Amino acid sequence: MRHFGHIAPEIRKRLFHREPCAFTSDSPAALLSVALGATLYSPATRPHLADDVAKQTQRGVASMVLCLEDSIDDADVVAAEENLVAQLSALAAGDPAQDGELPLLFVRVRHAEQISDLVRRLGPAVRILSGFVLPKFTEERGVPFLEALTAAEAASGRRLFAMPVLESPELLHLESRADTLAGIARTVDKYRERVLALRLGVTDFCSAYGLRRQPDMTAYDVQIVASVIADVVNVLGRADGTGFTVTGPVWEYFRAQERMFKPQLRNSPFLGRAEELRTALIEHDMDGLLREIGLDRANGLLGKTCIHPSHVLPVHALSVVSHEEFSDAQDILRPERGGGGVLRSAYTNKMNEVKPHRAWAERTLQRAKAFGVANEDVGFVELLTAGLPGGN
Repeated sequence: MRHFGHIAPEIRKRLFHREPCAFTSDSPAALLSVALGATLYSPATRPHLADDVAKQTQRGVASMVLCLEDSIDDADVVAAEENLVAQLSALAAGDPAQDGELPLLFVRVRHAEQISDLVRRLGPAVRILSGFVLPKFTEERGVPFLEALTAAEAASGRRLFAMPVLESPELLHLESRADTLAGIARTVDKYRERVLALRLGVTDFCSAYGLRRQPDMTAYDVQIVASVIADVVNVLGRADGTGFTVTGPVWEYFRAQERMFKPQLRNSPFLGRAEELRTALIEHDMDGLLREIGLDRANGLLGKTCIHPSHVLPVHALSVVSHEEFSDAQDILRPERGGGGVLRSAYTNKMNEVKPHRAWAERTLQRAKAFGVANEDVGFVELLTAGLPGGN
């Protein structure tokens, strides 16, 4: 698996100063947590789930969650489990040499007992599974999930990761937030080797107050949601070695809606190149998604939960490290800069202060490894256009 690997090699050469690295489900956790990118959710009830996974792989999807929880009706759980086991077994029955070309596959379960049960039912097919997504995660509810995951890993001999979803009312409510965050921190630290990333359930946060953001607005415009994101990153996303990758919230919209506010995409990046792309993005409310991805990055989040394939390419295009970012990061991390100091950037447009910017530079180079570094004259418009069907 490689981000932008579905694009022809000659086009990738034109786009990238450094191409994204290859990775598989057996790659180091530090790389996989950054490389998750746009994690596409799919209900486990889909009758052609195996074909869907294969098709999305060809479109550049690198991680998927097959959901047994909120995306399906309570009455459909048993049938969904049976379908999931059958579909994953069908995928695993293919050429084992192709396993590395499958996305990282996770199952979102409802309760801890499902983990051991599904692993047992999958048998050898568990080799194509990367782990489980754990809903409504708190210390009290999370420990049984992680204990079940540990037992299933030992029983199957397969490394399995957890991706807890932070979405409980206890985390949202101000009077219980600090204690809930402290409990989550204790739990994920204890099981650090098995926790790949933490996911934010912003839809559940909004639900607790009867809210739903419109396509003209980002999660950061809903102040009660923005405050939770800030506190989660404050406690669980630190760059001092104690933090985890925290992924961005889901973008709910994928059809044209009546627009209340003017578009958020400036004309200038598109002039003379892809005005029709700008129009298409606006018509499908993608301008709001692009803005939210930028705010995710500014607020310490990496990757994003996605519920529609059209969201994947924008997330990945905006995850590529620009040539300017790469240049700054390299300058900051040069061995001779170990003592600190301030230097003018190679682009002569900013100050790079070595000690304060070191953690940013290290994270930037991690992202560069997973998503690549764009050529100097390549921006997100070129990356978006090249990744579309028929792009060049």
